[in-house]
Amino acid sequence: MDGAVDQRLMRRAIAIARARLGQTGDNPAVGCVIALGDVVLAEAATGAGGRPHAEEQALARAGDAARGATAYVSLEPCAERSTGAPSCSERLIAAGIARVVIAGADPGPKASGRGEDRLRAAGVAVESGGLAAEAEPLYADYRRRL
Repeated sequence: MDGAVDQRLMRRAIAIARARLGQTGDNPAVGCVIALGDVVLAEAATGAGGRPHAEEQALARAGDAARGATAYVSLEPCAERSTGAPSCSERLIAAGIARVVIAGADPGPKASGRGEDRLRAAGVAVESGGLAAEAEPLYADYRRRL
């Protein structure tokens, strides 16, 4: 991560995910903050029961302002949705997000590195592992269930 702003915004993504623990069904509680520099454009956490996903909601709130922005996500964006809807990695690309900072990889079958790979293949700058130790406790039960 590039510095104090990245750390502050990733900590915010982790905090909003933490607030949703136990409310997202089988899906992990994920937080997403979309920012341009140090200005937060939108933020969201996984919805009750696991949908909508955090990135999906934050992108909808940011609208066109998301183009060129950075998304801070507490867990790797999905590469596939069980509903057939566009994945979070596809949505981030379509919105024109320039950079995605991820606290930790998602070992689940709908991500497992494929979300990061899709973002990179589309030319999005991806940084993974920033504040992973702070985010990891949020996903311990999720990892055990897998």
